[in-house]
Amino acid sequence: MMDTQTQARIYLADQRGYTQTPFLRSVHTFNFGTYQQESRQPFGALQLLNDDSLIAGASLSLIVEQPTDVLLLPLIGGLEYTSEQASGFLESGQAGALSLQPGQSYAVSNPYPTETINLLQIWLTQPVNCSAMGFAETTFDLSQKNGLHSCLPESAGSPQQVFIGRYDGRAEGTLKTAPGQRVFVFVVQGVFEVQNRLLHERDGLSLSNVQHEMVDFEALSNDAILLLIRF
Repeated sequence: MMDTQTQARIYLADQRGYTQTPFLRSVHTFNFGTYQQESRQPFGALQLLNDDSLIAGASLSLIVEQPTDVLLLPLIGGLEYTSEQASGFLESGQAGALSLQPGQSYAVSNPYPTETINLLQIWLTQPVNCSAMGFAETTFDLSQKNGLHSCLPESAGSPQQVFIGRYDGRAEGTLKTAPGQRVFVFVVQGVFEVQNRLLHERDGLSLSNVQHEMVDFEALSNDAILLLIRF
């Protein structure tokens, strides 16, 4: 049956914004810094999804302009983070969430002497009247395949959740939604079909008014990794 209800938009990996410095390669799904396009406005609460590669020993500092939950998700290697709330180290299989107020900043550093790291930075506007979580870490095991793992600790009363999963080829999965919720899908690795739409590595897909309140997906390659942001 054709899905005529869901509003969907694909964000192709090779059409993302791009920033290159001597120490950082940053690819932007949404507007960031000097990359500003009408077609790349934030998707609801999702302000930023940056795919960053940081060379050995380098650091990156960012500041938020509105109440924001920041998710740090290392994909290759580990990272050090510092903020007013906390500091520490995250490695692949872990995620860290910072709850920041306007004007607050945080920094991410590559602690390795020779290796480049790759991480995702995700910014979500905090829901109104949501209790701030301060800082929290989550650990998940992607060796447990064909299921979704939470990688964003829920703050009290917040509808925002982030899930990640590794799938075998032809394995299927679903994510339930509630009326009015939106979902953003990002392919970390491999190829997926999501809501009958083909997505390759680092492609994104925004979904609103999801038909039957269920997002369906199927991995089309082995060891495919999918990230889903529900808010």
